[in-house]
Amino acid sequence: MNADLSNFLLHWAIMSLSLWVASYLFSGIKFSGVPSLLVSALVLGFANAVIRPILFFLTLPITLVTLGFFVLVINALMIMLVAKLVKGFQLSGFWTAFFASIFIAIFTLIIEWMLPSQGAIIIQNANTISI
Repeated sequence: MNADLSNFLLHWAIMSLSLWVASYLFSGIKFSGVPSLLVSALVLGFANAVIRPILFFLTLPITLVTLGFFVLVINALMIMLVAKLVKGFQLSGFWTAFFASIFIAIFTLIIEWMLPSQGAIIIQNANTISI
């Protein structure tokens, strides 16, 4: 299998797992079924890759003034956008999206760090930077 496709599927699975766990931890997040969960993870990944950088650039002055904390609002807005776009993904409000986005970011970071291939890349990059 192509390495790029494998990497994409791995990140999609991690995002799906993160959303699934978040739906159990936060009562304001509901999925009607597995298909809506998988589509939500796919759309969230797309939104984070395309729309989020544009929003980040447009709100850069606010982000700098708030010492980067406005990025948390952007992350919450991405989840709210996905909830509006994907049928079967229900979100109770902004604060649920806000705290869920923090959880999803931390959970995803931990899972990706624990993977052998990802951890090796992080260690390799750290060694390259320190030299």
